[in-house]
Amino acid sequence: MKCARPRTARLADAPISPLRQRLIDDLNMRRFSRETQRNYLRDIGCLATFLGRSPDTATTHDLRRFQIEQQDNGVPVPTMNSIVSALRFFFTHTVDRPDLARLWPCSGIRAKI
Repeated sequence: MKCARPRTARLADAPISPLRQRLIDDLNMRRFSRETQRNYLRDIGCLATFLGRSPDTATTHDLRRFQIEQQDNGVPVPTMNSIVSALRFFFTHTVDRPDLARLWPCSGIRAKI
C-alpha cells in the first residue's frame, strides 16, 4: 500500500482532529519547516490509513507490520528514513510513547563512501 497524497493538498484542507492539532502544535513549537510538517502529517496519516484507526493506538506488532509493508512496496531507503523520523517524533513528543519510538531501527543500508 503506497500512501501518496496529491501535491496540491494543503494542510488547511484536512479536517483537524485533536490529535492532529496536537501534532501540528508540537511541530510548530519546534519550528519545523512547512514542508517537514506536511511530510510528517502525511506519514502519520499513512500509518493511520494502514491501521484503519487512530495512530496513537498502534501496538509494536502494528508498527512492525507497517514497516514490512513499506519495504514490500519498495519504499526507497531515504523515504523510509523520513517516515521513521516522523513516527519517532510522533511517538516521542505528541503521544508520549517513547517505547514505540525506540522500535524503529535505521534502514540497515549504509551509504557507500
